[in-house]
Formats: sequence, C-alpha cells, structure tokens
Amino acid sequence: MDILSSKENGVLTLEFNRPERKNAITAAMYQTMADAINEAEQDAAVRAILIIGKPEIFTAGNDLEDFMKTAPSTGAIEDRSVYKFMMALSGASKPVVAAVAGAAVGIGTTLLMHCDLVYAADTAKFSMPFSQLGLCPEFASSVLLTQIAGYPRAAEKLMLGEAFLAQEALEMGLVSRVLPAAELLAFAQGQAAKLVALPASSIRATKQLMKASRKGLVSETIAAENKLFGAMLSSPEAKEAFTAFFQKRKPDFSQFA
Repeated sequence: MDILSSKENGVLTLEFNRPERKNAITAAMYQTMADAINEAEQDAAVRAILIIGKPEIFTAGNDLEDFMKTAPSTGAIEDRSVYKFMMALSGASKPVVAAVAGAAVGIGTTLLMHCDLVYAADTAKFSMPFSQLGLCPEFASSVLLTQIAGYPRAAEKLMLGEAFLAQEALEMGLVSRVLPAAELLAFAQGQAAKLVALPASSIRATKQLMKASRKGLVSETIAAENKLFGAMLSSPEAKEAFTAFFQKRKPDFSQFA
C-alpha cells in the first residue's frame, strides 16, 4: 500500500509509504487520502488527523510520469484526485497535524499550509519549484505563503523555487516547531493525542473561526491558480522543463520570451 491508513485512539494516521520512489504521489494515492479524510469527517470516533512520511523523506511531490498522464489541461481540475484530496484537507473540520522529516517538495510543502499543526525534523527540507517547471503556484500557496511569511520571503521561495531548511521554515512561520529527527514522530503523535483529549466541539469551532476570514480568498485563489496552472502545463516552457527532467539534463529557457 502506497498510503498506509490507520485509526487508533481517536487519530487517523495517513502515511506516505512509497520510499522506493521517494514517496512521490500518484493519482491513486491522492484518492486514497481524499477518501480517508472524507470518511474521517463522518466518523465521530476520529477526532484528529495525522499526516506523516518516512524518517528519510516526507514526499518528493507529484509522481511526474503519473501526473502527466492525467494533466489538468486535459480535463476539469475538479475531477482530478489531487484536487479532491486538497479540498478534503483544506475543508476538514477536524484538526490536522503533519510531521515532516526529509524533503517536502512541491505539493508536499503546499499541503502543509492547509494543516493546523506542522512539526519538522531538523532534517526537513522544503521547496516549491513550480517556476522551475514552467508552472505557477497551486492550491492557494501564492496567498497562504504570503500571509504566513510576508511578501518578500514568499516571493523568494515561489519565484526562485529554491529549497530551504527547517530552521528557516520555523522563522517564516511555516512550521510550528523543529525537533530532533528521532523525536519527531512521538512528539507529533503526542500533540494529536492532546487534541483528541480536548472537547471536539471546541477544537472544531476554534478552527472554523480562525479559517473563516480567509475561506473566500483561498477558494478564489485556488480557482485562479488552477486555471493558470492548467494552461501553463501545455506551454513551451513547461514542455522544456519536463523534457529536461525526464532526460536528466538542465532545462534551457533562454529561447522563450
């Protein structure tokens, strides 16, 4: 199973389990996670959700081969499993905790902005290389990262697409705390257990109130980003970026205006 799903003591744990491919996410994996979160929303026994990867890597982001087979430009983004997962995550009424060790690439970083408590190992490394692929930000990351880190820092991370480490992620406000790698999972599980022990209605109400002011903006931004993202997938720049990736060479964008 590429996604391990388990329910224990009120916590639904979703674990990326494809280490041989650096936990790269396929459409099937997105669908599994979307279904699990939606089911958890209806399950009174689940009071918190925990998303984890492996000690050596959180996720390398989209499996590009799988992703290109069902690219958004070939149909409505709303029909894609990645959209269903991100909408389930973003709209979850129950608290979501994430524990990140190793690399969190692309959507691996984007999804963290829709979680409530994010903990990083001191080995964590984040990146959003959309511009390097001839694409644009996704799933409201253009607005959420700006709100979290401020425009100058968000512009640096989204325009240059360069990786940054756990301590900088903490300074930016992207993560709640940085811990030694050996302590990360137990700490995140402990935080989820604390949420389970608190009044579920209070936690849901608090989350709802905190997210209310940005709900409309997030929805509008996702729609705008999706439209641009789908169009840019068929652009010459994106084709060059993906071709270079599969050919394991450096892309050349100098020919494009």
